[in-house]
Amino acid sequence: MLCGVRVMDTGALATAFIGAKTAQVQMAVAAKMMRMNADAASSIVQVLEAAQQNMDKLANVSAGIGQNLDISV
Repeated sequence: MLCGVRVMDTGALATAFIGAKTAQVQMAVAAKMMRMNADAASSIVQVLEAAQQNMDKLANVSAGIGQNLDISV
C-alpha cells in the first residue's frame, strides 16, 4: 500500500477486464436476439394480414360457387 492508495494486482485487473468484455458480448447477443424476435413477429403479422385480405375477397362469393366444377376433357 502506497500512501493509503490500494494497488490492484494484475490478476484482479485482468479478471475485471475479461468480465467487462463478457458482459459486452452478452449484451450484443441479447440485442441481436431481440431484433430477430421483432423481425419474426413482424413477418407473422404480415402473413396474418395477407390471409385476412384473402378471406375478405372470398367472403363476397356467392354460396355454391366452385362446388360443381366439371374438369373432364
